[in-house]
Formats: sequence, C-alpha cells, structure tokens
Amino acid sequence: MSTPRSITVRVPAKVNVQLAVGAARPDGFHDLANVFLAVGLYDEVTATPADELRVTCAGPGADQVPLDRTNLAARAAEALAARYGRRADVHLHIAKDIPVAGGMAGGSADGAGALVACDALWGTGASRDELLDICAELGSDVPFSLVGGAALGTGRGEKLTELTVGGTFHWVFAVADGGLSTPAVYREFDRLTPDAPAPAASPVLLDALRTGDATALAGALVNDLQPAALSLFPALTDTLKAGTEAGALAGLVSGSGPTTAFLVKDAESAERVAAALRASGTCRTARVASAPAPGATVL
Repeated sequence: MSTPRSITVRVPAKVNVQLAVGAARPDGFHDLANVFLAVGLYDEVTATPADELRVTCAGPGADQVPLDRTNLAARAAEALAARYGRRADVHLHIAKDIPVAGGMAGGSADGAGALVACDALWGTGASRDELLDICAELGSDVPFSLVGGAALGTGRGEKLTELTVGGTFHWVFAVADGGLSTPAVYREFDRLTPDAPAPAASPVLLDALRTGDATALAGALVNDLQPAALSLFPALTDTLKAGTEAGALAGLVSGSGPTTAFLVKDAESAERVAAALRASGTCRTARVASAPAPGATVL
C-alpha cells in the first residue's frame, strides 16, 4: 500500500462550561471536575512525509506558536513514533483559527490533531484507547480534543466521561489583547483559594446540557479559575460587562483565559452580541460559534 502524500485533521476549540478546581496535589496538578464542550472554531493539522520532524504554522496568532519540540503537535508525533518504534520524520503544518493562548485548548487541539494525522499517515493502526492514552501523557486537555462533543473530565481533566447534549448552544468568544499563562493562573488560584473544596460536577448543569436548555445552562456556568484570571487581567471585567449588557444570557472566562465566552439565545443574538463586543473596545475581536462540535476528524 502506498504512503499517502498528506493527511489533514480538523480539531475543535473548547469552552469549559464548568471548571471546578480542587486544591493543589502533591504532584502540582489539581483535581478537576471539568465539563468540556467542543465548539465550532477549528485548527487544521496536516502531516506530510519529511526527512525530519518539522513544524510550521499559519493563521491568526501564528507568530506566538512555538515551532520547536515544545509544540504539542511535535510531542504527539514523537510519542506515537516512540510507541511504534519508528522515527518521527514528518512535516506538521498547523493552520490556526483557534485563538492562541486564549484558554480554548488550541495547543491541545493541535496535539490531538497531529496524533490522529500521524497515525493515519504512518498506518500505525493505534486503537482509540491507545490514542487517548498518549493524549493523556501530553496534557490534561488533549484527550478531549480527540473526543469532542461534550465530556466530564476528572482527575486532572484527562479522565473523560462523554456526555449527552440535547441541542445546539450558541456562543460568542471575545478574544483579548494579550495572553495568560495557565500555570500563572493556577498559582494565583492557589493564592486566592488555599482551602479549595473537592471538585464535583453540577447536576443542574449536566441536566441543562442533556436537555439543550440554554437558559438553564447560563444559570449554571461556573469557572473556579475566573477570579484568578481577573486578578491577573483586570480588563476582562469590562469585556464580561460589555457582553452581558449586549444581551448575552451569561458570560465567563474560558478556562484559564483570557478569552471570554458568552452563551446566547440563538444565532441572531450571537451576531448582535459579537458586533457589540467588537465595537466596545474591550477586546481584539469577537468570534461566533455553535456547540457541540465533533472531535479530531480526518478530512
């Protein structure tokens, strides 16, 4: 069988509709109850045979993406190659559309995309469980980027239970000027919340997802990292206010930020809220997307 010239995999961004964070563990991680929802903003990762491992990137924020072995896409290729006793000779090209350093798991998505692309390119035939195992080694958000849809992540977020979603949810994402370091946000969380309780998923929130009830979901959105993100990036308070005043059902910081996510009633409301956010001067731009979205998909 001839080797394919290239394989392209599309991977979604995510929003955390609930991010409950426990106290720091001895290993430095935190136990989480992390309800992920994949949204229709995508990166595409293309794997092409090459003489050595190489990463290139194009698209919004591409200048902020590392192109060395610290990139999760490169690490994914190396991990799969090591497991199957081969060299990671591949050119990985990332077409960015997920905001960079925005709390929407763009880097994790690229890791999952590279893993699926290299598996298909090399014909390694890894099982879904094997791929998820490698994803978990790469990072807490990477397994969800592979799975997509909606899921509850426990442990440090890597142990996934897939969830039923009963409808389409409409979102607006306000992209901030600047980024936030996830480790820095967690350090600030530890400072602000030294006695964080054990995290647990909200039954009300899970029920709202299952029934497709946007109003109920809006009332249940919660992110334990939000106070830490706002402490480090106070201007996000103005963005949250602008989005809710424009008619969003609710707004919150997405993951560790600094992207802010606004749940809205329908597609028409999404366009209206996005336009208001762009005009508010509180963010670089605003993007509209619906959820749930599929996980890593070979195109």
